[in-house]
Amino acid sequence: MAGSLFRNKSIDQLLADAGVAGEETGGLKRTLGSFALVALGIGAIIGAGLFVRTAAAIAERAGPSVTIAFMVAGVGCAFAGLCYAEFASIIPIAGSAYTYSYVTMGEFVAWIIGWDLVLEYAVGAATVAIAWSEYFNKVLEYFNLSVPWIWRHSPWEHMDNSAVHGLMNVPAVFILLILSMLLIRGTQESAWVNNLIVITKVAIVLVVIVVGWGFMNPANHTPFIPAATTYTTHEGVTHAYGGLMGILGAAGVVFFAFIGFDAVSTAAQEAKNPKRDMPIGILGSLVICTILYVLFSYVLSGVATVDDFRTAGKEASVTFAITKYMTGYGWLAKFVTVAILAGFSSVILVMLLGQSRVFYSMSRDGLVPKVFSDTHPKYQTPWKSNMLFFVFTAGFAAFIPGDIVGEMTSIGTLFAFILVCAGVWVMRVKRPELPRAFRVAWLPVVSTLGIVVCGAMIYGLGWTNWLRLGVWLAIGLVFYFAYGRNHSKLPKPLDRTDDVRMMYTVTGLFLGGVAGFFLRPSFPQIGKMPFSDVISGGANLSGPDAATMAPYAETSLKYLLVGCLIGGIVGFFLAFAQTRRKGSPPT
Repeated sequence: MAGSLFRNKSIDQLLADAGVAGEETGGLKRTLGSFALVALGIGAIIGAGLFVRTAAAIAERAGPSVTIAFMVAGVGCAFAGLCYAEFASIIPIAGSAYTYSYVTMGEFVAWIIGWDLVLEYAVGAATVAIAWSEYFNKVLEYFNLSVPWIWRHSPWEHMDNSAVHGLMNVPAVFILLILSMLLIRGTQESAWVNNLIVITKVAIVLVVIVVGWGFMNPANHTPFIPAATTYTTHEGVTHAYGGLMGILGAAGVVFFAFIGFDAVSTAAQEAKNPKRDMPIGILGSLVICTILYVLFSYVLSGVATVDDFRTAGKEASVTFAITKYMTGYGWLAKFVTVAILAGFSSVILVMLLGQSRVFYSMSRDGLVPKVFSDTHPKYQTPWKSNMLFFVFTAGFAAFIPGDIVGEMTSIGTLFAFILVCAGVWVMRVKRPELPRAFRVAWLPVVSTLGIVVCGAMIYGLGWTNWLRLGVWLAIGLVFYFAYGRNHSKLPKPLDRTDDVRMMYTVTGLFLGGVAGFFLRPSFPQIGKMPFSDVISGGANLSGPDAATMAPYAETSLKYLLVGCLIGGIVGFFLAFAQTRRKGSPPT
């Protein structure tokens, strides 16, 4: 019998919780053809990511070869999207990856995906809010107004050629507060407003491509793939730049631009002919968006230089490139700025809504406190959850640079997609009898390629992002074992072997990390590096000594990580030995 870590919610129970029973499980009306699915995908995909992360990928990772990075990201999304479509079609009601995994792979995997989705939705909302702040200040400049520099940047950022640091990003917090309050009132976009925003976003991309094509400088595309080297950001973070690793890293960065394509995958139950329409909808929308993204990034990297995107053009990059290089198109810069600002607001609203929905489901299942599912007596919305996530997202948006937050969003979503690809393969083997409205052809190959491509993008994002993901998942494990596992509404099985082994392993990871931290070496003149510098790998260092001190921080961090690895291995084998000797522990 499986331990409590992998207990499943039955499909019947899921349908009962959703208020669906018996004959009604046929549910959604099949009205969407392949064209409608392609349109749905384009509307969901083209969003803030393209305008937020393209310039960062050009400046810090790949230069003009960012166009290749978009192709890599699109291929990874295609594989993951096909797997996601089958995963969604197994459960005949609307839902998220968290819901699907709870039924198919068990509570522990569902928790990991639900916790990981916080990086996609909540941290993603903070990323877009930071970008909203940049374009908002551009709009203010049209009226000869401006938010002081220190009040629109995080403490980790400093003004070019100056020792002045930011304090907090006030405009980003402001937009998050306004939209959180709107969600509490239950405001939702009407169909025509949503369609208008989608049309506007696509129009911006097309106009920039068409108009900007004549302003490209061939010198900016030479060499198209820069030689492999490194680049250190203003925050002291060193990335691989150029070559294969630069392209993979850029693919992980611009992957943010594809977040939202899974909206097509979840429509499997509404497709007229899922077997034919789902691949067309997913692949068609991804191909069209990837072509637009490649052309957009090709034009943007050809109009402005890499140095532009590392300095003055780092913020509101599209507006900067138009204003500086596209003479006579100042009106276009203003139009793009206002339109992007409106589009960002819509994206933030959707991300905050998605986050509250995921934690609402997790709260109903007992995995997180009831406060996340408490509804407002008048508006019938999870208002407490909305306010708690406002505080959470505001903390990221106010005090952490956009580059770091954006990459956390990308790596979290990539990790979730890897679990989805693996989960579909597992379910095809373990539960082949489950009805599926859509089945992936060549499943072992497709799912494996999805895992490999998404894994390659994670690899390209670098060890600092691996560490952030690891720390985030470790915090999630503490929450799960301290609260979620014991408050789950599913019955607890008698066999708790899996629980004991996981607890020993997690405890070993923690104690090993503590030991590694205290055993870190002492360096000349500075002694042992403080915890804040160690855990960031030197990413938070700034000033003239940052380049000298960063290797010390990295070395100290390696001691901590090796300690975690050794502790985890020792903990696992101790647990294995104990459970083999004593048998399964009682509940």
